[in-house]
Amino acid sequence: MRTRRFEWEGAAATATALRDWATGAAPAVDVGPIAREVRQDGDEAVKRLTARFDATEAASPPLRVDFEQAQEALAALEPELRGAMDVAIENIRAVAEAQLDAEETRVELPQDQAVTIRRVTVASAGIYAPGGKAAYPSSVLMCAVPARATGVERLVLASPPGRDGSLSPQVLAAAALCGIEEIYAMGGAQAIFALAYGTETVAPVDVVVGPGNAWVREAKRAVSGQVGIDSLAGPSELMLVAGHDTDPEWAALDLCAQAEHGADSPLVAVAVEEHVLEAIAAATEVAAASRPSVADAPLGLVQVPELEAAIELANAYAPEHLELLEQDAVLMAERVRTAGCVFAGRFGATAFGDYVAGSNHVLPTGGAGRFSGPLGPGAFRRKIATVELSAAAAADLAPQADALARAEGFPVHGESAMIRR
Repeated sequence: MRTRRFEWEGAAATATALRDWATGAAPAVDVGPIAREVRQDGDEAVKRLTARFDATEAASPPLRVDFEQAQEALAALEPELRGAMDVAIENIRAVAEAQLDAEETRVELPQDQAVTIRRVTVASAGIYAPGGKAAYPSSVLMCAVPARATGVERLVLASPPGRDGSLSPQVLAAAALCGIEEIYAMGGAQAIFALAYGTETVAPVDVVVGPGNAWVREAKRAVSGQVGIDSLAGPSELMLVAGHDTDPEWAALDLCAQAEHGADSPLVAVAVEEHVLEAIAAATEVAAASRPSVADAPLGLVQVPELEAAIELANAYAPEHLELLEQDAVLMAERVRTAGCVFAGRFGATAFGDYVAGSNHVLPTGGAGRFSGPLGPGAFRRKIATVELSAAAAADLAPQADALARAEGFPVHGESAMIRR
């Protein structure tokens, strides 16, 4: 762990220092050249870039994966893993369905008019499941289950292939379990651009969702507007607020678990008591040293003057995951405004949310929790407004529309309204 101690300078200043430190060592990410290659060369660019960045050694592997491979992978899945996926799907679906709003909202207004807002599901969605050092079947479930609950007809999965050019059997099995028949072996920024712009083989989608590294995050930022995106979900983050009775070993394992995502996953431990912070730091170093899967991630340590300051820091920092390992964690959680997902209480390890708790693990990172939240049904729905005006309503509202139109320098707007008076 790359551990650093931060002095308390107030919530805003300390949060800024933490963000600057965690991201300052990250390489600059420019996805523009990748976008130009994909738009210009289509399939060939996607294959070329995927081979380069994912170190695929297979000779020109096909871009699209036959759905039969996913069905075979599902049939060969170990019963224990299949059971875990079934539990995860059941919980994710229950939480997603509970978020579905009424299909239609109608407002009757005094001028004898009505405005109706309909919620319409998008026709297609692209799902990105990360790959590379590890496979993420859980990301397939987190994205596909809410999309299915919302009624998306066409689901498309993109995931980086391994060195032999094939996709992870676990990822394929998860795709089969969710009924995703359109699967592509492509990763990174080029996969996001292919889903957004389309190629000879890949038809473009309406929405792109899913987590990824900094390149995937920046590609999603670049295509936002061309397609919808869920959020800017980049490298995993965890802020942990420890109390006087927090078990240092539990806290250390929670921090190390998120460090398994890579060296660019920032971790923050916060406590009021100095000895608590020191105990967690020491336990984390020991745990990380004996676990090869734990990357050399940055760990920031912050001593705050009081628990209220810890909440202020969390709101200023807007972490992806926030663990409140305090006795009054539920009450504290009510004052959190910006975290992607809050885990309240000593048993609420982030790992549960990553897999089976039912909450979604596709969450805003890099401070994006200030304006976005977890992936859910809303990412796959758009609103359509229908306006109904009677003759009386048109006559009543025309002068007001005309006055506003003329004030903005659009007199014909006013004429269009006034002719109906």
